[in-house]
Amino acid sequence: MNFIETRGNDGEKAIAITFSQAILSPMSSFGGVYSPESLPCFSLEFFNQHINSNYKKLAKDVLTAFEIDINDEVITDALDLYDGFDDATNPVPVVKVYDDLFVSELYHGPTRAFKDMALQPFGKVLSAVAEQRNEKYLILAATSGDTGPAALETFKNKKNVQVVCLYPDGGTSDVQRLQMVTEDADNLKVISIHGDFDDAQTALKNLLTSEKFNATLKRQHISLSAANSVNFGRIIFQTIYHIYSYLELVKNNQIAMGEEVYLNVPSGNFGNALGGYYAKKMGLPVKQIHIASNSNNVLTKFINTGSYDLRNLKVISTTSPAMDILKSSNIERILFDMFGADRTKQLMQQLDTEKYYQLTEAELTSIQKTFAADYCSDDEGLEYIKQAFQSNYLMCPHTATCFKAYDTCRTDKSLKTIAYSTAEWTKFSPVIAKALTGEDFEHDIDALNKISVIANITIAPQILELFNKKITQKAVINKTEIEAEIIKFLS
Repeated sequence: MNFIETRGNDGEKAIAITFSQAILSPMSSFGGVYSPESLPCFSLEFFNQHINSNYKKLAKDVLTAFEIDINDEVITDALDLYDGFDDATNPVPVVKVYDDLFVSELYHGPTRAFKDMALQPFGKVLSAVAEQRNEKYLILAATSGDTGPAALETFKNKKNVQVVCLYPDGGTSDVQRLQMVTEDADNLKVISIHGDFDDAQTALKNLLTSEKFNATLKRQHISLSAANSVNFGRIIFQTIYHIYSYLELVKNNQIAMGEEVYLNVPSGNFGNALGGYYAKKMGLPVKQIHIASNSNNVLTKFINTGSYDLRNLKVISTTSPAMDILKSSNIERILFDMFGADRTKQLMQQLDTEKYYQLTEAELTSIQKTFAADYCSDDEGLEYIKQAFQSNYLMCPHTATCFKAYDTCRTDKSLKTIAYSTAEWTKFSPVIAKALTGEDFEHDIDALNKISVIANITIAPQILELFNKKITQKAVINKTEIEAEIIKFLS
């Protein structure tokens, strides 16, 4: 399978490239990214064949259908990393909360967030390709809280790879921050910047496309790549759990094979939702994808009005910080898939220069055929967390936003909904404790212990040990200093 450019070709880059080339060099002409030239098509027969398949078997067959140029041994080793999740036989439990609402729990990996689902195997694949080519790579990651820990975890001590992770100072939970600043592998660098996630992501994209920065790296025989979902190596693994979650409902007699469902996705950078979109296009029986936002509700406005408008906006700090994002990278791949490269280039360049674009009425109709959206305020989120706990379900504030979309976006109440839980409650314990007790907690450890008692639940050891680890990553800088700080690290 080939990968092509979302904004068209500049006459210098190859018109089409392989999967391995796309993950090693994820930015394409005119500041665009890569998307698959075509998608595999899965029939109901394929889904029937995998009702009783374990996650690794399904994943292997989906990746095989993409015809990626990665050898079987590397893919097998990468997928074997799911054996390290809480339950090797079922790394993605699908839990019934209400009769028509099921939560796909994507957080049972080493960093307790859904990014492990993609970054664990992706890290293995990318580092293996780099080692096979005898090439050295600098992997950049910008994080609003979950990508960073997952990227650092998957790449630590890997050969031929160094990682720099950027995150907004004060823009993550305490646990997310501790997961990053306590990493001590020699090939990892964590940088906190004065700014928000959009600043970090913009810096990442600017560095990826900077001729000067790339030339500096080239003199050190280092190439540049990224761990964010601008890299399709992330997205390909995020298509799989949507299929698996659907099959779990069939397997447990909650739906019949071929019955449509709603997918309900908490969204910031839109990678998780894009995986669902591709799964739908590949044949998964999905009625519609519901996008759940927090008060940074640019995506909700975009899907409801066709206007992507960043003018006079600043990121709002919310209780669901991993979604505190205004400029969602993967909307570009949706635009490209629906409207083509020329229109995508026009819209994205207008967003870059004017911080605004408006879809036509016909384009908006196309978007709304596949997507609906709503946003959830912090106060509403606290109430949804409390209500779910009364039904014996404990969830994080990002998952809570899905419950608002579940209430408001369904047009056919006879259909089941699969919502996606993107993080374990332990990563946002003060918010959960506030919802359950009404009390404010200054320190995460106090909130963790309180919830553990109230819910009679054990705190994951990966979380508890963070509070006794030494802080090794102390850089806090202005965004103008990022490039110099990275070069200093590489030297």
